[in-house]
Amino acid sequence: MTDDQTPVTGPIPVYVEVIPTAVVLGMDAFTRLAAGDFVDALLDPEDTSLWDRLHELADTERATPEEGRLPHEELVAALADRCSSRVPLTPGRARDLATTLRMLADRLTIPRQQDGRWAA
Repeated sequence: MTDDQTPVTGPIPVYVEVIPTAVVLGMDAFTRLAAGDFVDALLDPEDTSLWDRLHELADTERATPEEGRLPHEELVAALADRCSSRVPLTPGRARDLATTLRMLADRLTIPRQQDGRWAA
C-alpha cells in the first residue's frame, strides 16, 4: 500500500507501515532497548542468578520442568520482568502517533466474507 516509514519521533521512534489488512508499528529502537536490558540483567555482577539459569538451561541434562514450566519459559519470564515494557511519549508525540494510526487505518479495507453459496 504505502512505503511511508516516517517515524513518530521521540525518545523511542515508532515507524508506522500499512499492509493490506493492518497497520504495523515498527519499534526497532524499543527492541534494542529490551535487548540491552537482557544483557544488563545477565551480566549484573551483584545478582548472577539469571546468568546461572542461562547456563543451567544450556545444560542438556536438566530435563525436568519445575511447576509445569519449562526452564526456557522460566528464564524468558525472568528476563522479561527485568526489561523495559513502556514507551514514553510526550503529549505531542502521542497525538502524532494517534493521528498517523488513524490516517493509515482509515485507508484500510477489510475484505468481506464471501458468501459460500457462490463458491464453485
